[in-house]
Amino acid sequence: MRSTILRKQAAFPGAVTTVVDQETCIGCGMCVRVCPSRTLSMVDGKAAVTGDASLQCGHCEAVCPVGAVRVGALDRELESFSAFRAEREWFAPGAGGPDEVRRLVQLMASRRSCRNYTAEPVSREMLDDLVKIAVTAPSGTNSQRWTFTVLPTRGAVHKLGERIAQFFEKLNAMAEKPWMRKGLKLVGRGELEDYYQSYYGAVKQALEEWREQDVDRLFHGAPAAILVGVSPGASCPHEDCLLATQNMILGAHAMGLGTCLIGYAVAAMKEDKRIALDLGLHKDEVVHAVVAVGHPDEKYRTVSGRLTPLVRMVE
Repeated sequence: MRSTILRKQAAFPGAVTTVVDQETCIGCGMCVRVCPSRTLSMVDGKAAVTGDASLQCGHCEAVCPVGAVRVGALDRELESFSAFRAEREWFAPGAGGPDEVRRLVQLMASRRSCRNYTAEPVSREMLDDLVKIAVTAPSGTNSQRWTFTVLPTRGAVHKLGERIAQFFEKLNAMAEKPWMRKGLKLVGRGELEDYYQSYYGAVKQALEEWREQDVDRLFHGAPAAILVGVSPGASCPHEDCLLATQNMILGAHAMGLGTCLIGYAVAAMKEDKRIALDLGLHKDEVVHAVVAVGHPDEKYRTVSGRLTPLVRMVE
């Protein structure tokens, strides 16, 4: 599969790219107060860059009342969307009141995994917007080491589906051998036995439908997909990817798109590194989420509840 890099990842956070306009600075000290890495300090009554490391989080820039601080590493293009105009004004905690919270909860509760899509393609602009929405998520120590591999066409999704199918065909062939399952379990590796008991039958049926009827039980016929990964250097790589993915799927719903997390694809790529390499990913990248994306061909009437979680209060 041909891979093209659309946006090159920025330098690893740590390098200082912060600049303070001394003529504009009014010496309020707010940027110094909110800086988590002590990149800034007050010198002769004004803020100045004195540290040798930075998280490049942009707190200083966002808090400055006169626009005197600028973080050069931040990508301004990520603040511009095709489907809508993003507000630059900060939305303070509680600013929207109960109505805003109600609408937010309604959005989160209304998003559902979509397994029925129309044949309408998803525009490149909408897919790019989803990536921009994803990176508004927090990340551990502001690492922001996310990578996004976009499959913008049904053909590209189908090719990945074929590679995933080949992986599970080999896995099923192994799981069908009782001596192999039992032998591995005896040496403390019971994963194959667990797979056989829990997933083998369903995967076998899905593979038969894929081969014999061209039925896509993996990506559900979605016309696009986005792989959310991470480059080396992140302090919480798995959490970072899932936080970004949550932002993405909520944004997709608000934009009229359906999404579905494809766990089988993540599992296959974890075991067979060649799948990711064929997509153009670097050997050190790790994919933690694969998201099917498309225009939904299903409509719900109400939100549904959730199972009761375990909740404990420790005082």
